[in-house]
This record gives sequence, C-alpha cells and structure tokens, in this order.
Amino acid sequence: MPKSLADLTQDMHRFVEAKGWYAADSPRPQTLRNLAVSLSIEAAELLEHIQWEEQPADIRAWSRELADILLYLLQLASLSQVDLEAAVAEKLQDNYRRTW
Repeated sequence: MPKSLADLTQDMHRFVEAKGWYAADSPRPQTLRNLAVSLSIEAAELLEHIQWEEQPADIRAWSRELADILLYLLQLASLSQVDLEAAVAEKLQDNYRRTW
C-alpha cells in the first residue's frame, strides 16, 4: 500500500533523527537554509541524468534522485510548518485561474 505524504514525512524525520542530524552539535544542521541548498543540489543532480539526452539512461538512478528531492521537500515543508498537501491544492487552484 502506498504511503501518504504524512507517513513519508514521519519516516524521513525518523531517519534524520537516527543519523543525529537534529542534534544541536550536528555537523549537518537541519536549518531551512541548509535544506533549501540541499534541495537545489539534488535538483541539479537530477538534471545531470538528462544533460545531453532527452530521457534518463538509468531510470533507477533517476528515481532515486527524485526521491532525494522529495525527502528534502518534505523536510522543508515540515520544519517550516507548511501543509504541503494543502499548499499544492491551493497552488493548483491558483494556476487554473492564471493566464498562461
């Protein structure tokens, strides 16, 4: 059975906690700035898979990069107290009203 965003967020928090990255003396402080930078880096890594091609050659590596991006996004949303499901629903409604 697929997991919800809330379930995935909890799984992500358990992982980060298990690594000790939420600790005050962590070498990888989980600040919004650091997480946003990490998200951007992961997005750039995704682009490497299609830098010179229209389709990724390795779909498993592609999917792992997408998962990394989602994990950072879930953490950013959670730590900044953004309900990502509600934000996406609201943004989609806004987009329907936009002129493209």
